[in-house]
Amino acid sequence: MYRPVLDAVGGSLFLTAVLAMLPLLTLFILLGVVKMTAWKAALISLGVSLVVAVFAYSMPAGQALDAGLEGAVFGFFPILWIVINAIWIYRMTVETGHFDVLRRSFAKVSDDQRIQAVIIAFCFGALLEALAGFGTPVAITSVMLIALGFKPIKAAVVALVANTAPVAFGALAIPITTLATVSGQPEHTLSQIVGRQTPLLAVFVPMALVFIIDRWRGVRATLPATLTCGVTFAITQFAVSNYVSTQLTDIIASLAAAASVVLLLRVWRPSDSYVEEPEMASATIAGSTSGGMGRGAGDLSTRALIATAANREGYPVAQGTGSGTPTETAAEDINHKDSRTEVFKAYAPYLIIIVVFALAQVPPIRDALAATTVKFQWPGLHLQSASGKPSKVPTFTLNWLGAGGTLLILAGLITIPVLGVSLARAFQAYLDTYRQLKFAIVTVTVVLALAYVMNSSGQTATLGLWMAGAGAAFAFLSPILGWLGVGVTGSDTSSNSLFGALQVSAATKAGLSPALMAAANSSGGVLGKMISPQNLAIAAAAVGLSGKEGDIFRKVIGWSLGF
Repeated sequence: MYRPVLDAVGGSLFLTAVLAMLPLLTLFILLGVVKMTAWKAALISLGVSLVVAVFAYSMPAGQALDAGLEGAVFGFFPILWIVINAIWIYRMTVETGHFDVLRRSFAKVSDDQRIQAVIIAFCFGALLEALAGFGTPVAITSVMLIALGFKPIKAAVVALVANTAPVAFGALAIPITTLATVSGQPEHTLSQIVGRQTPLLAVFVPMALVFIIDRWRGVRATLPATLTCGVTFAITQFAVSNYVSTQLTDIIASLAAAASVVLLLRVWRPSDSYVEEPEMASATIAGSTSGGMGRGAGDLSTRALIATAANREGYPVAQGTGSGTPTETAAEDINHKDSRTEVFKAYAPYLIIIVVFALAQVPPIRDALAATTVKFQWPGLHLQSASGKPSKVPTFTLNWLGAGGTLLILAGLITIPVLGVSLARAFQAYLDTYRQLKFAIVTVTVVLALAYVMNSSGQTATLGLWMAGAGAAFAFLSPILGWLGVGVTGSDTSSNSLFGALQVSAATKAGLSPALMAAANSSGGVLGKMISPQNLAIAAAAVGLSGKEGDIFRKVIGWSLGF
């Protein structure tokens, strides 16, 4: 039975914390400074964490490796299980040409790509975060932006920065319910406090997205739309989290924000319309394959499929353009007439996802799904917390039927006949998804292995305890601790489970509000999402830039720190 000693290096909490920082420093330096590929940086950082665990914390090598193995398995299930199946559904819509219909539908709402980005990355992304979380919104919205003509790296950055304000209430508020469990604070109280913090952020995120796309000129031109979207989301998120339902917070807020922008566009339009400039590129677009399923090549997504087909033949292609210039393609989108049936089919996969996830929350169905959940102790892993209590790390929860990824598979199976996809082509698309995400799969599993080694050995707790020694200044450090936790694990839920109890303990010692500090862990954590290596890997894989995670990291780190 291994019990971590948090000041293991000479009885000094500071010296131990310095060593505990090494895996994280290694990871971020290799990504941001050395520009190393994410999966290689993650493997080296995992090695550093194992060395620190064994030689600084005296953790048995076998248990350290075993903890890493559990983390790797958790990285695949449930996290990658969600992302893989979400992108599979997206691939089917692209290959059948229905994603092109969806793109034209968005173009009819507004031909301005700044407005489209706000609706897709922020509003629709928030809805996906509310329903699934765990990287799904980044995976789907980034490729949607590419289909609208955005350059791959800009699409990834916009999707990552947008995935902030909704995160604390994501996946039907699992981060909040987890925080309540580990901190001992009332769930509704935590929901109320977080619902007064993250709305302040939500007001500015749409403006930030437009700034990324078109700098200050774009911010000024679209201010009525971004303010309408941000303020509507903020007010709704505050009202629902405080007075209605924790679980429904982001669902209602995202739909209200999208509706407000659509209504505004009926009476107001930007004075000038923005369309991305074409860029000669050779990156393979995520989810793209040559050929289609029952439709001619000319009917397929011109921005994704034709570009990729040309790229496979070795020709340079104009990224973000169709058969003509971006302006010409936008005009074609507006003038193209799609039947109501085709438009319904284009939206159907996402409607199916919403219905499936909503039904899964109906008490009888939810209970039936939960009944299949299996919990077991990870073989060979025998851990205590620093206080001597049994550690929760070795308990592995296999909710194979109720997992978000499984629900997405169900949604995908329903989508197949709706889109008219043959089973053979659907299966081929599924295999192609794994090939597309191979490096992201390695990165995410290794990063979660790193997180589990740090958690099991006591490295994460040492860092938290060291920061908690700041006294009243801990009020400033509290959200930073949550930010750090999400940066390591990629999950606000995981960060809350790591630091929730520590936040309460530190707050009590410093004479601060325990509920306020616990909530700040979750609110601060939402800003670590965009710099998390696993989310960087998901974004890079989704837009066809695997190996360029460091480039994306350097573009989002300023936004993460600034917010």
